[in-house]
Amino acid sequence: MQLEAITWERLAEALAEHVDGLKDGPWLRVALDGAPAAGTGPLAERLAEALRLRGRSVLVIGTGGFLRPASLRLEYGREDPDTYFSGWFDTGALWREVFGPLDADGSGRVLPDLWDPVTDRATRTPYTRLPQGGVVILHGPLLLGHWFPFDLTVHLRLSPGALARRTEEGARWTLPAFARYEVEVDPVEAADVLVRADDPRHPAWSGIR
Repeated sequence: MQLEAITWERLAEALAEHVDGLKDGPWLRVALDGAPAAGTGPLAERLAEALRLRGRSVLVIGTGGFLRPASLRLEYGREDPDTYFSGWFDTGALWREVFGPLDADGSGRVLPDLWDPVTDRATRTPYTRLPQGGVVILHGPLLLGHWFPFDLTVHLRLSPGALARRTEEGARWTLPAFARYEVEVDPVEAADVLVRADDPRHPAWSGIR
């Protein structure tokens, strides 16, 4: 696959222009998928700002706010990559609290987060009613392969070497989960947009497929 050099600013603008032109439903749902070391959060904020400048209401949601309780995600220990891959994030809650309300006949009443991993308690964050025409940007790891109804999917890829170098020491136990994700989900092919982020100063992208 041929990739073209781009800046993060131009990437956000290109993605925003594409999203702003979509007419698929009353709300739009964008995935920014990538390991924590890839930095999906900063790109999500850039994209949100570019969309707001186009008059769109935007809600940015991180999957870190939809962890399962510690009693479930740590059932097989604190460093189990298989649980991280398939049981760390509460996909059922994302369906219920984010995607369901954004169905064509939904209310637009979305919960921005559900669980605080520090206190291991519900966050009690109030619901946000996203007006029609609004955009939800969901960012975080392992987002593809769940049949979530995204209108645009972007995968920020790190090579295995870059992922290992840029993952903090205490999180390196998750590396086998990302290796499994590459094989079982193949996000490079599954995503609408591929961004190579090995060098955070010099990203490259595939364009929108």
